Amino acid sequence: MAAKKTSKSKKVNENVEIVHAPATPQLITDTIEKNYMPYVMSVIVSRAIPEIDGLKPSHRKLLYTMYKMGLLTGSRTKSANIVGATMKLNPHGDMAIYETMVRLTSGNESLLHPFVDSKGSFGKQYSSTMRFAASRYTEAKLDTFCNELFRGIDKDSVDMVDNYDGSMKEPVLLPTTFPNILVTPNTGIAVGMASSICSFNLAEICDGTIALLKNPKTSVDKILDIVKAPDFSGGGLIIYDREEMKKVYETGSGSVRIRARYTYDKEYNCIDVSQIPYSTTVEVIHKRIIDLVKEGKLKEVVDCRDETDRGGLKYTIDLRRGVDPDKLMTKLYKLTPLEDSFKCNFNVLIEATPRQMGVVEILSEWIKFRMTCLRRELNFDLKKKQDKLHLLLGLGKILLDIDKAIKIIRHTEKEEDVIPNLMDGFTIDEVQANYIAEIKLRNLNKQYIINRIQEIEGLQEDIAKIEEILGDELKLKAMISSQLTEIKKKYGQPRRSQIIQPDTIEVYDAEEEIENYNVRLYMTREGYFKKITLQSLRGNDVQKLKDEDEITHTIDTDNLSELIFVTNKSQMYRAKTADFDCVKASIMGDYLPAKLSMDEGERPVFMRVQKDYPETENFVYIFENGKGVRVPANAYETKGNRKKLVKAYSDASPICAVFYEKAKEPFEIMLVSDADRAIILKTSLIPQKTTRTSGGVTLMTMKKGQKLVRALSNFEEVYENTKGYRKLKIPASGQILAEKDIRKQQITIDNA
Repeated sequence: MAAKKTSKSKKVNENVEIVHAPATPQLITDTIEKNYMPYVMSVIVSRAIPEIDGLKPSHRKLLYTMYKMGLLTGSRTKSANIVGATMKLNPHGDMAIYETMVRLTSGNESLLHPFVDSKGSFGKQYSSTMRFAASRYTEAKLDTFCNELFRGIDKDSVDMVDNYDGSMKEPVLLPTTFPNILVTPNTGIAVGMASSICSFNLAEICDGTIALLKNPKTSVDKILDIVKAPDFSGGGLIIYDREEMKKVYETGSGSVRIRARYTYDKEYNCIDVSQIPYSTTVEVIHKRIIDLVKEGKLKEVVDCRDETDRGGLKYTIDLRRGVDPDKLMTKLYKLTPLEDSFKCNFNVLIEATPRQMGVVEILSEWIKFRMTCLRRELNFDLKKKQDKLHLLLGLGKILLDIDKAIKIIRHTEKEEDVIPNLMDGFTIDEVQANYIAEIKLRNLNKQYIINRIQEIEGLQEDIAKIEEILGDELKLKAMISSQLTEIKKKYGQPRRSQIIQPDTIEVYDAEEEIENYNVRLYMTREGYFKKITLQSLRGNDVQKLKDEDEITHTIDTDNLSELIFVTNKSQMYRAKTADFDCVKASIMGDYLPAKLSMDEGERPVFMRVQKDYPETENFVYIFENGKGVRVPANAYETKGNRKKLVKAYSDASPICAVFYEKAKEPFEIMLVSDADRAIILKTSLIPQKTTRTSGGVTLMTMKKGQKLVRALSNFEEVYENTKGYRKLKIPASGQILAEKDIRKQQITIDNA
C-alpha cells in the first residue's frame, strides 16, 4: 500500500506546474555596492597592500605565529610545523603560507634584512627556475633582527584582535622599532590599485628618521642627502637621477634605473655578471641574449650560460677575440634587461585607508605610529610600577607592627574576615591587604619587609621618569631616536647598490654598430625601393622592374644616411638607409607602402637624403590644378624622431610632382598639361609660404577640366626644343608642344 501511495504521489507531483516568482530588477550600482565592493575592500585592506609596519596580513600572521612558538630564541624547526601552526591565524592553503615564508628567509635573498633564519633550499629571488624545497625538508626560526619587530608587543603596544574563529588573539600591527615599511621591499596588486615599494638602506633610513624627529619640517632635499637612494638586496648599479629621485621622495611615484654589475676575466676572455637588477631574473636576461644572437644582433658573443652555484649569482658571456667588453656591456645594457627600471608606487594603508605617499610622508606617518606604540608601552610599564608601589606602600605599614599583623590573622575565626580585619587594623585597601595576606609565614620578618620596601624609592623615581617622558613629546621623540641609533649600530650594513652618475656612463649608440659603405638607392613610380652596393652594380646593372614601372629617383649615398619619402596622400615618412637590406639589381626590392606601413592607396612620389632642415632651402610642390608653392625645409623639423608626419603639404589638389631647392640654387621646371601645352619657369618665381598646408598660387593657366600631367626638372633630356616655353611671370598660359614632342608626350602618358 505504501508503495502505491508513493507512486501516486509522484504522478500528482509531475502534473503540478511550478510557477517562479518574477525576477526583481536591480540597479547595477546596487549590485556592485552589495556584492563587489566588499570583495574589493577585503583585497585592498586585508591582502595586497602593506600597512605602516611594512607588512601584509600574511607576513604578520606568519611572523607572529613563529614568535608565539618560541622561535625567536629557540632552535630551528621544520617549516611544515610553522606552516601548520600559522593556519590557526591564516585560513589559507599550506602552499600559500609556505610561499610567503620563503620570501622572508635568508636563503631566498629577497630582503636586505631577512626575518627568517633558514636552513635548506629556499630558491633565489633572482631566478624563476630555482625552486624551493618542500616544507618537510627545510627548517627555520626567527632571525634575531625580529627582536625589533616584536619589542613591546607583550606590553599592550598594539591592539590585539580575535583570529578568524575566535580561538586566539593576534596583533593588528607589529610595533616595529624602525621604519620597516621602507626597509623591506613589498609589492602587491589589489583591485583598482597596486603597491610597489623598494627597499632602502637601514642605516640611512634610521638617520633620515632621526632628522625628521629633530625637525619635522626637514626638506625633501635634506632627506635626499641622507637617504641617498633605494638599496636593493641584489645590489647592482643605480643610475642616479636626482630630479626623478626627488619625485619619488615627494609623491611616491617614479622609477629607479638599475644596471647589472660585472667583471671581465681576461684569461678566459669572458664577462662574469655577479649582480642583476632586482626587477628581473637571470632566465629573462639569458633568453633575451639568446634571441639577439639568433637575430644576428650580437655577433660579439660566442656563448652565454648561467653558472650560478652556492657561491651566488654568476652569469657568464664568452666573447669573440678582439671584442671590447665595456663597449659590449654598454650595448647589452641597452638591448637586454641587464639594465632595468624599478617602478615605484608607494601605496600604504593608514588606518585601513590606502594612501600614496612619498618617502618623507611615510617616515612622518611611521613616527606618529611609533609614538603611539611607545606611549602605550610606557603606560603599561607605568601601571605595573604604580601597582607594585601601591603594594609595597601597604607592606611598609605593617613593618611598624609585624606582631599585630600576625595576631590579626591568627585570631580571625573566619577566612573571609582576614582581609577586612587587616584593612581595618592598618588602614590599607583590599588590594594591599590581599598582598599581605598572601605573604608566606617565613617572610613575615623585619629583614624581608625592609628589603622589599627599599624598592619604593627606585619605583617612585621610575614612575616620575616615565610620567615625565609621557608628558613631554620631545623626550618621547628622543627615546625613539635613541632606539634608532642603537638599531643602526647593531644591524646597519654598507650599501649593496652602488650609486653612479649618468654623466659617468657610456651611452650605447646604435649607429656605431652599423657598418658604413657606399650605396646607390633607387625608387620607382610604383613605390619599389632598392639599396644596392656599388660593388654589386659593377657586376650587373640591369634593373628588374615590374611591368610598365620605371625608376624615378636615383641617389648615391652611404649606409648611415637618413631618408625622407613624400607620398601622394600629403604625408612624409622618415627612414634610415640602414633600415633596408642590400639587394641585387635583379631583385624588385622593398615595396615602400608595406615597408613603411603607409595607408591604403598611398604611394611615394619623392625621395631624398635629408639630414638637416635649413631655413634657406625649400620643398617645391606642383599640383595638378596648375598651382605651386615653396615650403621652407625647417617647417619639417621636429623635436622627436618622428617616423611619420601628416599634412606635409596641401591636399586641396592631387600632387603632380615634388622637388627640392637648395640654398640660392633656383632651377627651371617644365610644366606640361593634358592639353599638350607647357611652360618653363624658375623656382624663384614660385612664392614661398611658411605654412605647410598652403595651397600655393597659380603657375599655369588652364581651361576648366584640364590638369597638369607632368612636371620635370630634367626636361631637356625628354623634350628636344624648349626655347619657346620659358616664362618670366606667373601665372602664364602654356605654349603648344611641338608635334614630335606631343607624340612623345602621348606615348609617355599611355605607358603610365
